[in-house]
Amino acid sequence: MKLATIDNGTPDGALVVVSADGLRYLGAGTIAATLQAALDNWAEAEPQLRGLAERLAAGEGEDTSAIAFAAPLPRAWQWLDGSAYRSHGELMETLFGTEPPPPGRPLMYQGLSHRFLSATADVPFPREEDGIDFEGEFGIITDFVPMGVSPREALGHIKLIVQINDWSLRALAPIEMKTGFGWVQAKPACSVAPFAVTPDALGDAWAEGRVHLPLAVDWNGEPFGKAEGGPMEYGFHELVAHAASTRSLCAGTIIGSGTVSNANFREVGSTCIAERRGIEMLDEGAARTGFMRFGDRVRMECRLRDGGLLFGAIDQQVVRG
Repeated sequence: MKLATIDNGTPDGALVVVSADGLRYLGAGTIAATLQAALDNWAEAEPQLRGLAERLAAGEGEDTSAIAFAAPLPRAWQWLDGSAYRSHGELMETLFGTEPPPPGRPLMYQGLSHRFLSATADVPFPREEDGIDFEGEFGIITDFVPMGVSPREALGHIKLIVQINDWSLRALAPIEMKTGFGWVQAKPACSVAPFAVTPDALGDAWAEGRVHLPLAVDWNGEPFGKAEGGPMEYGFHELVAHAASTRSLCAGTIIGSGTVSNANFREVGSTCIAERRGIEMLDEGAARTGFMRFGDRVRMECRLRDGGLLFGAIDQQVVRG
Protein backbone atom coordinates (compact mmCIF):
# COMPACT_ATOMS: atom_id res chain seq x y z
CA MET A 1 0.00 0.00 0.00
CA LYS A 2 1.20 3.48 -0.92
CA LEU A 3 0.24 6.53 1.13
CA ALA A 4 0.91 10.16 0.25
CA THR A 5 0.07 13.67 1.35
CA ILE A 6 -1.39 16.27 -0.99
CA ASP A 7 -0.20 19.81 -0.41
CA ASN A 8 -3.44 21.65 0.31
CA GLY A 9 -1.93 24.73 1.93
CA THR A 10 -2.21 23.43 5.49
CA PRO A 11 0.79 22.39 7.61
CA ASP A 12 -0.03 18.67 7.48
CA GLY A 13 -1.71 18.38 4.07
CA ALA A 14 -4.37 15.82 3.15
CA LEU A 15 -3.87 12.05 3.31
CA VAL A 16 -4.48 9.99 0.17
CA VAL A 17 -3.94 6.39 -0.90
CA VAL A 18 -2.11 5.99 -4.21
CA SER A 19 -2.24 3.16 -6.75
CA ALA A 20 0.76 0.86 -7.10
CA ASP A 21 1.81 2.62 -10.33
CA GLY A 22 1.42 6.06 -8.76
CA LEU A 23 -1.05 7.23 -11.42
CA ARG A 24 -4.28 7.37 -9.40
CA TYR A 25 -5.35 8.28 -5.89
CA LEU A 26 -8.32 8.25 -3.55
CA GLY A 27 -8.77 10.71 -0.70
CA ALA A 28 -8.65 9.22 2.78
CA GLY A 29 -10.27 12.09 4.66
CA THR A 30 -13.22 10.04 5.92
CA ILE A 31 -10.71 7.65 7.55
CA ALA A 32 -7.99 10.07 8.67
CA ALA A 33 -7.47 13.65 7.55
CA THR A 34 -3.69 13.39 7.75
CA LEU A 35 -1.04 10.70 7.85
CA GLN A 36 -0.26 11.62 11.46
CA ALA A 37 -3.91 11.05 12.37
CA ALA A 38 -3.79 7.65 10.69
CA LEU A 39 -0.63 6.68 12.58
CA ASP A 40 -2.17 7.81 15.87
CA ASN A 41 -4.93 5.26 15.30
CA TRP A 42 -3.17 2.79 12.99
CA ALA A 43 -4.92 -0.39 14.14
CA GLU A 44 -8.28 1.02 13.07
CA ALA A 45 -7.13 3.13 10.12
CA GLU A 46 -4.94 0.60 8.30
CA PRO A 47 -7.66 -1.88 7.22
CA GLN A 48 -9.82 0.98 5.98
CA LEU A 49 -6.90 2.46 4.04
CA ARG A 50 -6.26 -0.96 2.52
CA GLY A 51 -9.87 -0.95 1.40
CA LEU A 52 -9.11 2.18 -0.62
CA ALA A 53 -6.00 0.49 -2.02
CA GLU A 54 -8.17 -2.41 -3.22
CA ARG A 55 -10.51 0.03 -4.97
CA LEU A 56 -7.52 1.61 -6.68
CA ALA A 57 -6.30 -1.82 -7.79
CA ALA A 58 -9.73 -2.35 -9.35
CA GLY A 59 -9.30 0.79 -11.45
CA GLU A 60 -10.94 3.53 -9.38
CA GLY A 61 -9.29 6.83 -8.50
CA GLU A 62 -8.42 10.31 -9.69
CA ASP A 63 -5.42 11.22 -11.87
CA THR A 64 -2.30 12.20 -9.91
CA SER A 65 -0.61 14.06 -12.79
CA ALA A 66 -1.76 17.50 -11.64
CA ILE A 67 -1.33 16.82 -7.93
CA ALA A 68 1.33 18.55 -5.81
CA PHE A 69 2.58 16.05 -3.27
CA ALA A 70 4.13 17.18 -0.01
CA ALA A 71 6.44 14.95 2.01
CA PRO A 72 4.36 12.05 3.39
CA LEU A 73 4.72 13.63 6.84
CA PRO A 74 5.27 17.35 6.13
CA ARG A 75 6.15 17.73 9.81
CA ALA A 76 6.69 15.08 12.44
CA TRP A 77 6.88 14.87 16.20
CA GLN A 78 10.28 13.20 16.04
CA TRP A 79 13.10 12.61 13.53
CA LEU A 80 15.96 10.36 14.59
CA ASP A 81 18.75 9.66 12.13
CA GLY A 82 21.11 6.74 12.45
CA SER A 83 24.39 5.93 10.76
CA ALA A 84 23.96 2.23 10.20
CA TYR A 85 26.36 1.59 7.31
CA ARG A 86 29.81 0.84 8.65
CA SER A 87 31.57 1.48 5.33
CA HIS A 88 30.22 5.05 5.39
CA GLY A 89 31.29 5.50 9.00
CA GLU A 90 34.82 4.40 8.24
CA LEU A 91 35.09 6.86 5.35
CA MET A 92 33.75 9.70 7.48
CA GLU A 93 36.29 8.86 10.16
CA THR A 94 38.96 9.23 7.49
CA LEU A 95 37.53 12.51 6.25
CA PHE A 96 36.95 14.14 9.66
CA GLY A 97 39.57 12.35 11.77
CA THR A 98 36.96 11.13 14.26
CA GLU A 99 37.04 7.99 16.41
CA PRO A 100 34.83 4.97 15.63
CA PRO A 101 31.75 4.48 17.83
CA PRO A 102 31.79 2.09 20.80
CA PRO A 103 31.14 -1.50 19.69
CA GLY A 104 27.53 -2.65 19.79
CA ARG A 105 26.05 0.84 20.01
CA PRO A 106 24.33 2.40 16.98
CA LEU A 107 25.05 6.02 16.13
CA MET A 108 21.93 8.20 16.27
CA TYR A 109 21.03 11.84 16.70
CA GLN A 110 17.77 13.77 16.99
CA GLY A 111 17.31 16.31 14.22
CA LEU A 112 14.96 18.95 12.86
CA SER A 113 11.46 17.51 12.49
CA HIS A 114 9.09 20.45 12.20
CA ARG A 115 9.53 20.51 8.41
CA PHE A 116 10.22 17.93 5.71
CA LEU A 117 10.59 19.18 2.15
CA SER A 118 8.68 17.74 -0.77
CA ALA A 119 10.56 15.67 -3.34
CA THR A 120 10.54 18.43 -5.96
CA ALA A 121 10.94 21.62 -3.92
CA ASP A 122 13.93 23.87 -4.62
CA VAL A 123 16.26 23.73 -1.62
CA PRO A 124 17.62 27.11 -0.43
CA PHE A 125 20.98 27.49 1.31
CA PRO A 126 22.71 30.68 2.43
CA ARG A 127 26.25 29.90 1.20
CA GLU A 128 27.98 27.46 -1.10
CA GLU A 129 31.00 27.66 1.22
CA ASP A 130 29.13 25.66 3.88
CA GLY A 131 29.72 22.48 1.87
CA ILE A 132 26.27 21.56 0.52
CA ASP A 133 25.87 17.79 0.33
CA PHE A 134 23.06 15.32 -0.34
CA GLU A 135 22.70 12.05 1.58
CA GLY A 136 20.55 9.25 0.20
CA GLU A 137 18.85 7.26 2.93
CA PHE A 138 15.99 4.91 3.65
CA GLY A 139 13.75 5.56 6.62
CA ILE A 140 10.87 4.07 8.56
CA ILE A 141 7.85 5.52 10.34
CA THR A 142 6.49 3.92 13.51
CA ASP A 143 3.24 3.78 15.36
CA PHE A 144 3.47 4.25 19.15
CA VAL A 145 6.46 2.31 20.48
CA PRO A 146 6.55 1.49 24.21
CA MET A 147 9.74 1.96 26.17
CA GLY A 148 12.01 -1.07 26.40
CA VAL A 149 10.84 -3.01 23.33
CA SER A 150 13.12 -5.71 22.00
CA PRO A 151 14.34 -5.56 18.39
CA ARG A 152 11.95 -8.38 17.52
CA GLU A 153 9.01 -6.52 19.06
CA ALA A 154 10.15 -3.28 17.41
CA LEU A 155 9.81 -4.85 13.96
CA GLY A 156 6.03 -4.91 14.43
CA HIS A 157 5.97 -1.18 15.11
CA ILE A 158 7.49 -0.30 11.71
CA LYS A 159 4.42 0.70 9.74
CA LEU A 160 5.81 2.62 6.75
CA ILE A 161 9.05 2.87 4.78
CA VAL A 162 10.27 6.05 3.07
CA GLN A 163 13.16 7.36 0.98
CA ILE A 164 15.02 10.42 2.28
CA ASN A 165 17.56 13.00 1.18
CA ASP A 166 19.20 14.10 4.42
CA TRP A 167 20.81 17.40 3.42
CA SER A 168 24.08 18.25 5.16
CA LEU A 169 26.41 21.24 5.36
CA ARG A 170 29.80 19.58 5.61
CA ALA A 171 31.89 22.61 6.51
CA LEU A 172 29.76 23.14 9.62
CA ALA A 173 29.49 19.48 10.70
CA PRO A 174 32.98 19.03 12.21
CA ILE A 175 32.66 22.30 14.12
CA GLU A 176 29.40 21.19 15.74
CA MET A 177 30.68 17.66 16.33
CA LYS A 178 33.40 19.06 18.57
CA THR A 179 30.78 20.55 20.89
CA GLY A 180 29.51 17.05 21.73
CA PHE A 181 25.94 18.35 21.66
CA GLY A 182 24.99 17.29 18.12
CA TRP A 183 24.06 19.16 14.96
CA VAL A 184 21.94 22.25 14.53
CA GLN A 185 23.39 24.42 11.75
CA ALA A 186 24.88 21.51 9.78
CA LYS A 187 21.58 19.65 9.40
CA PRO A 188 18.78 21.58 7.65
CA ALA A 189 15.40 20.09 6.71
CA CYS A 190 15.39 16.72 4.95
CA SER A 191 13.52 15.94 1.73
CA VAL A 192 11.30 12.88 1.40
CA ALA A 193 10.09 11.01 -1.70
CA PRO A 194 6.33 11.35 -2.25
CA PHE A 195 5.15 7.85 -1.33
CA ALA A 196 5.36 6.11 2.05
CA VAL A 197 4.83 2.38 1.58
CA THR A 198 3.87 -0.44 3.90
CA PRO A 199 6.56 -3.12 4.31
CA ASP A 200 4.59 -5.68 2.28
CA ALA A 201 4.90 -3.41 -0.79
CA LEU A 202 8.60 -4.37 -0.92
CA GLY A 203 7.91 -8.11 -1.01
CA ASP A 204 11.03 -10.11 -0.23
CA ALA A 205 13.12 -6.93 -0.53
CA TRP A 206 12.04 -6.16 3.05
CA ALA A 207 13.88 -8.62 5.28
CA GLU A 208 15.68 -8.48 8.62
CA GLY A 209 14.51 -4.89 9.10
CA ARG A 210 16.36 -3.78 5.96
CA VAL A 211 15.54 -2.54 2.45
CA HIS A 212 17.34 -4.94 0.11
CA LEU A 213 17.21 -2.67 -2.94
CA PRO A 214 19.61 -0.22 -4.60
CA LEU A 215 19.27 3.54 -4.26
CA ALA A 216 20.24 5.25 -7.52
CA VAL A 217 21.65 8.78 -7.24
CA ASP A 218 22.34 11.17 -10.13
CA TRP A 219 24.11 14.52 -9.75
CA ASN A 220 23.50 17.03 -12.53
CA GLY A 221 22.24 14.24 -14.75
CA GLU A 222 25.28 12.01 -14.28
CA PRO A 223 25.20 8.69 -12.34
CA PHE A 224 26.84 9.14 -8.95
CA GLY A 225 26.08 5.94 -7.09
CA LYS A 226 23.83 2.91 -6.81
CA ALA A 227 24.48 1.39 -3.40
CA GLU A 228 22.42 -1.47 -2.01
CA GLY A 229 20.34 -0.83 1.10
CA GLY A 230 20.79 -4.27 2.67
CA PRO A 231 24.25 -4.09 4.31
CA MET A 232 23.19 -2.16 7.42
CA GLU A 233 25.23 -2.95 10.50
CA TYR A 234 22.00 -2.48 12.48
CA GLY A 235 18.56 -3.10 10.99
CA PHE A 236 15.72 -0.65 11.44
CA HIS A 237 14.17 -2.83 14.14
CA GLU A 238 17.42 -2.56 16.09
CA LEU A 239 17.49 1.22 15.60
CA VAL A 240 13.92 1.46 16.89
CA ALA A 241 14.78 -0.63 19.94
CA HIS A 242 17.86 1.50 20.59
CA ALA A 243 15.82 4.72 20.44
CA ALA A 244 13.12 3.27 22.70
CA SER A 245 15.53 1.88 25.30
CA THR A 246 14.75 4.53 27.90
CA ARG A 247 11.67 6.26 26.50
CA SER A 248 8.62 5.54 24.41
CA LEU A 249 8.42 6.77 20.82
CA CYS A 250 5.38 8.67 19.66
CA ALA A 251 3.39 7.53 16.65
CA GLY A 252 4.87 9.19 13.59
CA THR A 253 8.49 8.88 14.72
CA ILE A 254 10.74 8.79 11.64
CA ILE A 255 14.06 6.96 11.88
CA GLY A 256 16.67 7.17 9.11
CA SER A 257 19.28 4.63 8.11
CA GLY A 258 22.05 7.13 7.54
CA THR A 259 23.82 7.36 4.18
CA VAL A 260 23.34 4.16 2.18
CA SER A 261 26.81 2.76 1.65
CA ASN A 262 28.52 -0.45 0.54
CA ALA A 263 32.01 -1.79 1.22
CA ASN A 264 32.58 -2.11 -2.55
CA PHE A 265 32.09 1.65 -2.95
CA ARG A 266 34.63 1.84 -5.76
CA GLU A 267 32.29 -0.31 -7.86
CA VAL A 268 28.84 0.94 -6.87
CA GLY A 269 29.62 4.59 -6.10
CA SER A 270 28.19 6.62 -3.25
CA THR A 271 24.99 8.33 -2.15
CA CYS A 272 26.72 11.43 -0.77
CA ILE A 273 29.61 13.64 -1.87
CA ALA A 274 31.47 13.43 1.43
CA GLU A 275 31.82 9.69 0.97
CA ARG A 276 33.31 10.12 -2.49
CA ARG A 277 35.73 12.64 -1.04
CA GLY A 278 36.68 10.08 1.61
CA ILE A 279 37.36 7.51 -1.12
CA GLU A 280 39.55 10.05 -2.94
CA MET A 281 41.50 10.66 0.25
CA LEU A 282 42.11 6.93 0.56
CA ASP A 283 43.05 6.39 -3.09
CA GLU A 284 44.67 9.67 -4.09
CA GLY A 285 45.77 11.27 -0.84
CA ALA A 286 43.38 14.25 -1.12
CA ALA A 287 39.73 15.01 -1.87
CA ARG A 288 39.15 16.54 -5.30
CA THR A 289 35.36 16.46 -5.76
CA GLY A 290 33.72 19.70 -4.66
CA PHE A 291 30.37 20.03 -2.96
CA MET A 292 27.18 21.30 -4.60
CA ARG A 293 26.84 24.72 -6.19
CA PHE A 294 23.72 26.85 -6.63
CA GLY A 295 21.87 25.53 -9.67
CA ASP A 296 23.02 21.93 -9.16
CA ARG A 297 20.40 19.19 -9.23
CA VAL A 298 20.28 15.82 -7.44
CA ARG A 299 17.94 12.94 -8.23
CA MET A 300 17.38 9.84 -6.09
CA GLU A 301 15.16 6.87 -6.79
CA CYS A 302 14.74 3.31 -5.54
CA ARG A 303 12.72 0.87 -7.62
CA LEU A 304 11.71 -2.74 -7.17
CA ARG A 305 13.90 -5.36 -8.84
CA ASP A 306 11.37 -5.65 -11.67
CA GLY A 307 11.47 -1.88 -12.21
CA GLY A 308 8.19 -1.24 -10.44
CA LEU A 309 7.54 2.13 -8.79
CA LEU A 310 8.14 2.24 -5.07
CA PHE A 311 8.71 5.56 -3.26
CA GLY A 312 8.82 7.81 -6.32
CA ALA A 313 11.81 10.04 -7.08
CA ILE A 314 13.42 12.91 -5.22
CA ASP A 315 14.51 15.45 -7.85
CA GLN A 316 15.64 18.83 -6.50
CA GLN A 317 17.70 21.87 -7.33
CA VAL A 318 19.92 23.77 -4.89
CA VAL A 319 19.28 27.53 -4.90
CA ARG A 320 20.55 30.60 -3.09
CA GLY A 321 18.42 31.24 -0.01
